[in-house]
Amino acid sequence: MTDLAHLKFYATQPHACSYLPEEQATTLFLDPQKLIDVSTYSTLSEMGFRRSGDHLYRPHCSNCSACIPARIPVAGFKPNSQQRRIIKRNTDLQVTASLPALTDEIYALYSRYIEARHADGDMYPPSREQFSSFLVRKWPFCLFYEFRSEGRLLAVAVTDQMINGLSAVYTFYDPEEHRRSLGRYAILWQIEEARRSRLDSLYLGYWIKNCRKMNYKTEYRPIEMLVNQRWVAIT
Repeated sequence: MTDLAHLKFYATQPHACSYLPEEQATTLFLDPQKLIDVSTYSTLSEMGFRRSGDHLYRPHCSNCSACIPARIPVAGFKPNSQQRRIIKRNTDLQVTASLPALTDEIYALYSRYIEARHADGDMYPPSREQFSSFLVRKWPFCLFYEFRSEGRLLAVAVTDQMINGLSAVYTFYDPEEHRRSLGRYAILWQIEEARRSRLDSLYLGYWIKNCRKMNYKTEYRPIEMLVNQRWVAIT
């Protein structure tokens, strides 16, 4: 993969943490003038970097190490009984891949999801500009996986295809379809898609022990976490 010696990184000033209100966060960014190619992206993912819009970043906080990168090694994953039930409830869904785009249908679903599930977060209120800058980027490795039932759009999983795995960038779904557990199903589907593509891992971003919204990530076992610059398996 990419030699990192020539890359430049910049750190933000401390700012309020989005996940732990009592903490101040600092973020390390890859030079925004650097074109993100899949090799660079894959290499930095091994070091705990994530993508948001046009930026590759990772937490770089001086007094806190709560954000722990997490990934699922897909070859060893076996769904538990609850996950098997979720898979069964969604066997009727058709999944197709499309290039990132801001369409009325997709934005309407995103807007409903943010208003119902994240009205207390920094992505509220939703806007087309915010959606576009966050998710609709013209990178060759990014796809929208659309989950439909009889043609009706129920969920979109924004997924990056790297050399070493898939990265689950963001998922939004119909907030009224409670029984389907669409957020969890999207992860289960991406695990299988990574396995079908003979990739090693599904990258889930950061896990924070004291953040309730992150708890779902440890439901998938085995899971690996980046601790002291080493990926450690947790079964």
